[in-house]
Amino acid sequence: MADTATPTSTAAAEVPQPQEAKKATEAPKRWADVEDDPPEESSASLASEEKGAPELDVENLAIDENKKINKFLDEPEDSNIKAVTPWDTPYTSASTFEELKLSPELLKGLYVEMKFEKPSKIQAISLPMILTPPYMDLIAQAHNGSGKTTCFTLGMLSRVDPNLKAPQALCICPTRELAIQNLEVLRKMGKHTGITSECAIPMDSSNYLPINKRPPITAQVVIGTPGTIKKWMSAKKLGVSCVKILVFDEADHMLAEDGFKDDSLRIMRDIERISSNCQVLLFSATFSETVKNFVSRIVKRDHNQLFVKKEELSLESVKQYKVNVPDELSKVTVIKERIFEFGERLGQTIIFVRTRNSASMLHKSLVDLGYDVTTIQGALKQDDRDKIVKEFKDGLTQVLISTDLLARGFDQQQVNLVINYDLPVKHDNRTEPDCEVYLHRIGRAGRFGRKGAVFNLLCGDMDRMIMSKIENHFGTKIAEVADWRNEEDFKAALRSAGLL
Repeated sequence: MADTATPTSTAAAEVPQPQEAKKATEAPKRWADVEDDPPEESSASLASEEKGAPELDVENLAIDENKKINKFLDEPEDSNIKAVTPWDTPYTSASTFEELKLSPELLKGLYVEMKFEKPSKIQAISLPMILTPPYMDLIAQAHNGSGKTTCFTLGMLSRVDPNLKAPQALCICPTRELAIQNLEVLRKMGKHTGITSECAIPMDSSNYLPINKRPPITAQVVIGTPGTIKKWMSAKKLGVSCVKILVFDEADHMLAEDGFKDDSLRIMRDIERISSNCQVLLFSATFSETVKNFVSRIVKRDHNQLFVKKEELSLESVKQYKVNVPDELSKVTVIKERIFEFGERLGQTIIFVRTRNSASMLHKSLVDLGYDVTTIQGALKQDDRDKIVKEFKDGLTQVLISTDLLARGFDQQQVNLVINYDLPVKHDNRTEPDCEVYLHRIGRAGRFGRKGAVFNLLCGDMDRMIMSKIENHFGTKIAEVADWRNEEDFKAALRSAGLL
């Protein structure tokens, strides 16, 4: 079966409230993970921006396709996404890729390399918007795992002139891991087009090439993190006079106050000064009301929108459970004796923690118990992060402990279980849940409509209050595993999720 999942949803535009200005003295919080002690190094992708960077060898990070097996592929229901356009006449959805008038080379990439059969719902609606003149800007929100990456990747490849050896499409991502993943998809989809691409991310290497010594970028598509792309543009190594399309992946974070707003806006404005007709695409699974209001003001007046009500965002293919435990040690017991007992036979597992310290402690606890787990967080060297991600994607490791570094956009179809060891909370108010991060976390399971389960481990009144606020935010009631000590209760939960 092809990856043509389409989640159930209904588009709606809501009136956002303006955001209060932040105090100038506040230091920006990094979303990827939280430091327990005073900062020793940045946790976001820009940790080594001051260094020059050799070209990333993406080929060595490519995923072994023979190991990408998932027994729980399930055809999801159709959705009812409705496009919001500035004109009275709506775009016509594409039921086949041929209707998009793509080149034979791109169609071959979609059918032969990507093994797609038809567009998913989000692709059917958004691709005509992206590919039809006059190439209007698009703000698009859709479920995790619904095929957003294909939308903007196909958009970039379609707009590039293969005969023009200059950057024509840029994609900005919040983390190096997401940039590498998107580049892999683009190269696979565009394999037969001859279109060139390059990854603009910071690198760990003693033999790095200083920016002033590297030649000008001639790759036709550049995908990277905002700090590196801004650095290349400032050094006049990345010319943008021919850029036709600018994509922001995980756009809500790229344009949030506590994200990469300043860098993202500077890149956008620098491009628009030189290339005023550049099409801007903003994709994410979540847009807070504040960011939604801001985004609608920075794109061109006539633009297209795809929004989903927050109550409809919770993924139906993923069963969510809450597990009340008396203490921290009991969390480890639940993971070891209840979830891992069955979970390791069902697919891969991601365990999300809030801080680097939690990641280290949980890693040690599980390794001491004899489990083979790997851990990724922002303080690791870039090369180590790449290696850990590749091993997990290749199926060499079954359990990955992660801070929110991998909460957004990380696509691994074998992941059937997500465990929230710590619930996500706001950086500046730990009594308030970060509902957007919660949605991104649970979206790591159930990719493209596959079966998945999420276990939220709750310890104490504070966790229960935060969980209740998450339920209220999404207008849903999450089922409770009756007894954390009862093996049959966990079996019943996994059976209900379709995993047993």
